Amino acid sequence: MTNGEQPLSSPYTDWDAAAPAFDDEPDHGLRDPEVRQAWADRLRSWLPARPGDVLDVGCGTGSLSLLAAEQGHRVTGVDLSPAMVERARAKLAGRDAVFLVGDAAAPPVGEDRFDVVLVRHVLWTQADPARVLRHWAGLLRPGGRLVLVEGVWGTVSPVGIPADRLTALLAPLTGNARVEQLSGDARLWGRAVTDERYAVVAVPVPGV
Repeated sequence: MTNGEQPLSSPYTDWDAAAPAFDDEPDHGLRDPEVRQAWADRLRSWLPARPGDVLDVGCGTGSLSLLAAEQGHRVTGVDLSPAMVERARAKLAGRDAVFLVGDAAAPPVGEDRFDVVLVRHVLWTQADPARVLRHWAGLLRPGGRLVLVEGVWGTVSPVGIPADRLTALLAPLTGNARVEQLSGDARLWGRAVTDERYAVVAVPVPGV
C-alpha cells in the first residue's frame, strides 16, 4: 500500500484470495529484519513483561502472533479467513499457539479470558466499534489490557479511525489509555509514511 491508497485491511477485501500475497507487504510479513525488529520492540513495550495469554484478533497470517510467541506468550489467534488461519498455523507450527476461524467482533473463545487482546487494523472495519470494544474488554482478565493499532489512510476519501475518536470510544471503559504515535517510525512500515498511524494501550475497568 502506498500513501493515498485504500489499505489492505479493507472490509471489502476477499481475504482468502488475498492470503497468498498478504505477507508481501513489509508490515504484514515482517520479512525484512529491520521491520521485524521494529515491531518486536514495540510489541515488547505493549505486552506484559511476564508470559501471558494473548488473543490476536484479526491475526491474518500470524506475524504479530509469532512475535508474541517468541517473547514467551501463549497466543490464540482469530481470523475470519480460513486461508489466513491456515498460514498462521503453519507459521507458528510447534509454538504455544492456537488459531481459530471466527468473527473479530465476537471471537469464538468461549469462556477463555486473556491478559491481552491485541488488534491491528481491524476496529475501523467494524460497523459498531463501541460495542466491539466492550466485547473485547469483556474477554480480558482483571488488569488485562487492550492493544489497538489503528490509523487513517488516504487523503481524498480517507478511511480508518482517528486516535481522538478511538480514545473517546474507550473513555467509558477505562481511565487508563495511552496513545503512541507510529507514523514517524519508518522502520515499522518499510518506508516513510505521512498518514496517521498509532497504537493505543488501554486497561479497562472490570465490570464496566
